[in-house]
Amino acid sequence: MYNKYQSPLSERYASEEMQYLFSPDKKFKTWRKLWIALAETEKELGLPITQEQIDELKANAEDINYEVAKERERLVRHDVMSHVFAYGQQCPKAKGIIHLGATSCYVGDNTDIIIMTEALRLIRCKLLNVMAELAKFAENYKNQPTLAFTHFQPAQPTTVGKRATLWLQELCLDLEDLDHVLGSMRLLGSKGTTGTQASFLELFEGDHGKCRQADQMIAEKMGFQDCYPVSGQTYSRKVDTRVVNVLAGIAQSAHKFSNDIRLLQHLKEVEEPFEKNQIGSSAMAYKRNPMRSERIASLSNYVMSDVINPMLVASTQWFERTLDDSANKRLSIPEGFLAVDGILDLYLNVVDGLVVYPKVIEKHFMAELPFMATENIMMDAVKAGGDRQELHEQIRRLSMEAGRNVKEKGLDNNLLELIAAEPAFGLSLEELQRCMEPSRYVGRAPQQVEEFLTEVVWPILDRNRELLGMKAEIHV
Repeated sequence: MYNKYQSPLSERYASEEMQYLFSPDKKFKTWRKLWIALAETEKELGLPITQEQIDELKANAEDINYEVAKERERLVRHDVMSHVFAYGQQCPKAKGIIHLGATSCYVGDNTDIIIMTEALRLIRCKLLNVMAELAKFAENYKNQPTLAFTHFQPAQPTTVGKRATLWLQELCLDLEDLDHVLGSMRLLGSKGTTGTQASFLELFEGDHGKCRQADQMIAEKMGFQDCYPVSGQTYSRKVDTRVVNVLAGIAQSAHKFSNDIRLLQHLKEVEEPFEKNQIGSSAMAYKRNPMRSERIASLSNYVMSDVINPMLVASTQWFERTLDDSANKRLSIPEGFLAVDGILDLYLNVVDGLVVYPKVIEKHFMAELPFMATENIMMDAVKAGGDRQELHEQIRRLSMEAGRNVKEKGLDNNLLELIAAEPAFGLSLEELQRCMEPSRYVGRAPQQVEEFLTEVVWPILDRNRELLGMKAEIHV
């Protein structure tokens, strides 16, 4: 176990459920289901295949004789024909009709589509659960004023909940993309060696209608609406590009979230979960490093860079097919899914355990609020008879002075005292301090949270409520 490379995606990050979807057992059992669907279809369309043969295939569908297949592959160097041979050993009556009329891509490509579709459904489930937790967080903190930042410089205030809706909206966009791709997934079907169905046309004695029916019947038996209408030997590798683009979009959104959490943790305003016995640093025992968010960012970088793989494959497929896609697909597709699976588990774990520190948020807010309040103060002074242009210049001058006191002298922000001492404003310090109510400066942030949740998010979650309630465990 410890003397050869093991993928960290399996050892550390991805769930058992996602790992099984891309396991050899899932693949080869799906091959056998496809062979059964093919035999049933051919029988139903009039080929001399008996129910006894199909029953024999079904009886051995789950009991794969892996050692026989492995030994055969050492001899013939062909994985599909090795498994045809192994299946035939278990099904002597049906051995002659296994894989009848098909090429290797019948099992290989159809299985890839089936597994990617199931994996997308699992990703969708986890994405929805992250959205549900973020929605709860946004609602809980919709009224909590906080400094907003542009260029990571303090800017007009928002609320903690409103900021969470920005993360949530990106996931809504990801869900739209995912649903579009998931809804467009089709089987390759039974297209033959160059996509012309020539072998099936021969089997069905020139009956074009039966060739078309075969595709549709196989698709329905395997849980799909239909097949891609045309193909070479393989389904278009552009399908893989579309799938990995969706995964990379989710990674992009997760990375943005993780960056914000890391910055907020630096400010000590919001922290990701930190367990009782967790060690933040081997040297600095006091540290609480945002390791979950950092891991999200790291895995997300990998997934976003993975996009180039299916693009390279799709753009360099020669005519009806080449085989230079195979090794790349074996790596890029499963590992993209395993990484996003791990990302969403981490995302759910972090959101579920986020810790908010309102007192620290308020301290930072109040230190900057005099600057934020200057427009309101100026308007109040104008209403009292002041000159707007003169007051604007005074505000600018006094703000610069207060800023120097903070930055150069390390003093508290004394802008309110400076304004109160300026006769042009005609406002006492007590009057100015009454302006310092944080909720006055967050605009429509609380209402925007409510509107977004009510009009967009809750309806999505309500339509998918049977998928909610998931908890995420992380391995390390």
